[in-house]
Amino acid sequence: MNLNLFLTVFATVFLAELGDKTQLATLLYSTKQSVSLMTVFLGASLALITATGIAVAGGAIIVQYVDPKYLTYVAGLGFILVGIWTLWSA
Repeated sequence: MNLNLFLTVFATVFLAELGDKTQLATLLYSTKQSVSLMTVFLGASLALITATGIAVAGGAIIVQYVDPKYLTYVAGLGFILVGIWTLWSA
C-alpha cells in the first residue's frame, strides 16, 4: 500500500465531506431520541463506502479510454465552475 497516496486521499475526502449536506443529514438523523446511533453510523458509512466504490470502479473504466491528464483538467474546470456558480448565487 502506498501510504502517501492513502493519506492524500483520506485528507482530501475528509475535508471535502466536512459540513456537506450528507454530513448534515446524518447529524439530523442522529438527533432523534428513538434512533439507534449505531444504525445511523452504519447506514451512513455503508452509503459512503458504496458511493466511493462506484467512483473507484468508474475511474478504473474511464481511464482505459481517456488520458488521466484530461480527466484532471475536466475535474479542475468542474470545481472552478462550481465555485463561480456558488459566488454568483451568494
